[in-house]
Amino acid sequence: MLAMGGFLHILDLVCVGVFAASGALVASRKQMDPLGFALMATFAGVGGGTVRDLVLDRPVIWLADQSYLLICFAVAGAAFFFGSHLLGRRYKALLWADAVGLSAYGVLGAQLAHAAGTDAVPAVVLGVVTATFGGLIRDVIGNEVPLVMRREVYATAAAVAGAVHLAGLALGLTVPQAAVVGFVAGFAIRAGGIARGW
Repeated sequence: MLAMGGFLHILDLVCVGVFAASGALVASRKQMDPLGFALMATFAGVGGGTVRDLVLDRPVIWLADQSYLLICFAVAGAAFFFGSHLLGRRYKALLWADAVGLSAYGVLGAQLAHAAGTDAVPAVVLGVVTATFGGLIRDVIGNEVPLVMRREVYATAAAVAGAVHLAGLALGLTVPQAAVVGFVAGFAIRAGGIARGW
């Protein structure tokens, strides 16, 4: 069985990869050069986690573990060389990639804050910060209207993901079990925002 630390590390890497993809897709929309792809992928991939780590006074993860940056660079490279050929509707791809990262990071940020001894409400807020700040940086630099500022539900989905995760822990679920339930809840809400305009 995967230890909690290993599970959280894998979840974090997956989130970085997904958000890096959303940053690279914005770079593709703006027809940036390879360095632009790398920067956008990195801002989106580790921006929210950096803010989270600074607030929690824990080591900024990508300074201690360079695999986070390598994932961002690899995703950026793949998107630059192959993305425009594989993604015909890049904006829709961006929305769905962002939805996955939003929900997963809502869970991860809340869990890391909870593990650091933070009360439930601040933990959920840190989940939202983790989930939204990378995308906010991505959109501001890419001269896009930030997704968090649009009418459809966005940050609420991250809050629900984190809150449901913590509720699952309180009810006796394991961290991976609670994470899955929280992710599904948050993703379902964000999917409603994308597909139905909630």
